[in-house]
Amino acid sequence: MKHTVILASGSKTRADLLRSAGVSFDVIPAKVDEAAIKASLLSEGAKPNDIVDALAEYKALRIVGKHPSGLVIGCDQVLVCENQIYDKATTLAEAREKLLSLRGKPHQLLSAAVIFEDGKPVWRTVGRAQLFMREFSDEFLDGYLARGGEDLLQSVGCYFLESEGVQLFSRIQGDYFTVLGFPLLEVVAFLRTRGVIET
Repeated sequence: MKHTVILASGSKTRADLLRSAGVSFDVIPAKVDEAAIKASLLSEGAKPNDIVDALAEYKALRIVGKHPSGLVIGCDQVLVCENQIYDKATTLAEAREKLLSLRGKPHQLLSAAVIFEDGKPVWRTVGRAQLFMREFSDEFLDGYLARGGEDLLQSVGCYFLESEGVQLFSRIQGDYFTVLGFPLLEVVAFLRTRGVIET
């Protein structure tokens, strides 16, 4: 019998990626207080890798109680620059400050997925990508923010690589799907082991 697959994320990008890969699934976004979880883990000295993994697990855990027999996928992404973890901007003014602080520097994106089966976490991964933001002009930045608008606030880095955000970068090292916030190849490989996708 095939498992029901549940994506515990409200991210349209993640849902689009999984759908494009030919996976049938339900979307049930998990509501968690990310800021409180991050603050608690940081106070305990947790590393970014552990934080993104814990956030992904918390999200799956919120859904798995009502759907214990399904395969529940929790996901999260964090951005790290100069040993600082960035949060999502809440206004375009904050987005401008954030992009100015990232300009001309490398930063890392860590994307985690944790999958629960029969109510327990059975699989997890953290993908890592390194992105090098170019020295764009203030004029370019202002135009970019005006064109992108508040949609940019949905991304921790205030950019979408699959659209105009690609213009912010000079170089990228790592998996494309990890940059988009979902280690898709690894997730699909796991789902194959459970008969969700043909081998």
